[in-house]
Amino acid sequence: MDLTWWQVMIVAVVGVVGGGVNSLFGGGTLITFPALTILGIPAVNANITNTVATIPGYASGAWEQRTELRTQRRRVAVVAVPAVAGGLIGGLLLLHTSASAFEAVIPWLILIASVLLALQPQLKDLVARCLSAHHHRTSPPGASMRKLALVGACAFLGSPYGGLFGAGLGVVMLTLFSFVLPDALTRINALKQNVSVLANASAAALFLTSDKIVWSAALALAVGPTLGGAVGGRFAAKVRPNVLRGVVVTIGLGVAAAFFAR
Repeated sequence: MDLTWWQVMIVAVVGVVGGGVNSLFGGGTLITFPALTILGIPAVNANITNTVATIPGYASGAWEQRTELRTQRRRVAVVAVPAVAGGLIGGLLLLHTSASAFEAVIPWLILIASVLLALQPQLKDLVARCLSAHHHRTSPPGASMRKLALVGACAFLGSPYGGLFGAGLGVVMLTLFSFVLPDALTRINALKQNVSVLANASAAALFLTSDKIVWSAALALAVGPTLGGAVGGRFAAKVRPNVLRGVVVTIGLGVAAAFFAR
């Protein structure tokens, strides 16, 4: 299917809003995905289109944190294959799920994403406490290799969710990594961003072989990360994140309820 010009304009505006939300605390998919379904795009197509459109945003986020990634090249190498494999698994699950089955699952995915977003401050505190506990431990011989293996396992564990849906993936990966990595939050955040790029990009590459992408919507949404990120960055000091987070979570819960009621 294709969109009319006015629908494309609506999608572009929604993409800017979603990009702004992502720049502040994440969860933009809870804005963009429902908007695509409201415009009449089937849920599977809407999710695939949204995944393809988010790649520029994830890539720009990883690029901005490239300095932190350069200093942990071994970890970047370790997570690469598991993140790509996990993203492909999630993408394959999505492509081989019927429309009716996906619509039955999607409210649960939106609910999970909404809860993760709502609990984001508490999860960040948990991450900080875990990292603080790590710094007070002494590492036995061979611990470094075990930690690298655990980092790869975490990447593989979380990445299928990114290929399947994606909203809240950053929170999932940040929390998982905090349990196994004794490091600064900024470095772990950069590694998380790298996993998100690889998982979503591998799923998007798989989706390119399908006929389920609504390209007019994908191109309009792709504008969002650039403009929305700039807008979000400019108003970050003026916006109360907890209030905006509450609004997005409420929207997510409402969308989940609407899908449950279908």
